[in-house]
Amino acid sequence: MLIVDDSPSQVRLIQGLLEPEGYWPVGLNDPKRVEEAIAAERPSVILLDVVMPGRNGFQVCRELKSNAEFNSIPVILVTSKDTASDKYWGEQQGADGYVTKPFTREELLRAVRRFA
Repeated sequence: MLIVDDSPSQVRLIQGLLEPEGYWPVGLNDPKRVEEAIAAERPSVILLDVVMPGRNGFQVCRELKSNAEFNSIPVILVTSKDTASDKYWGEQQGADGYVTKPFTREELLRAVRRFA
């Protein structure tokens, strides 16, 4: 499982929620290195923040879903962007799930269990 978020504390929070459930979450703080991390880690699910510098999560999701090598990996957007139009735009980029920050442990696990 790959967690992509520019906030190290957010990555640690998500890892802390997933590890006790038996998942092996790997954190990445640089959205420009997503493809490299996927090639190295081969995650079964990607948890992707939207608001990041340089390359936002919508862009990353769209590029992953248009790449035959990566498009079968489920992408769950984990973001503070919580309007209906944000969620719709995420779906249009190919996102498989959407979790709004702040989230509960149960909300995160429910989203992850759909794919992992």
